[in-house]
Amino acid sequence: MARSYPITYQTPAGDHTISVAEDEFLWQAAGRAGIDLPSRCRIGWCLTCAARIVGAGEVDQSAARRYFPEDRAAGFVLPCTARPRSPLRLQTHQEAAMRRHRESLGLPAPI
Repeated sequence: MARSYPITYQTPAGDHTISVAEDEFLWQAAGRAGIDLPSRCRIGWCLTCAARIVGAGEVDQSAARRYFPEDRAAGFVLPCTARPRSPLRLQTHQEAAMRRHRESLGLPAPI
């Protein structure tokens, strides 16, 4: 049986905390709970779903098509392809911030 973790999504509509299994993508779990998050590609490529970890926390981002160590070091995650590995607090709707982060480092930031 998969472990689960409390995940708090800080959205423009307010905070929502749900339990997410370690084998479930954060974006899918949010949708299941009625939390509306942006998305486009759902393969970890386009940055539309970008979020930022607030405080400490770990994710498995291995399913993403394009995710860099620099993204993780800056606290960014792509919820469409991220699985929780600890309790998390995520600030959602961070596409513009993640795009600026990548552009400042010369990393790909697809539109």
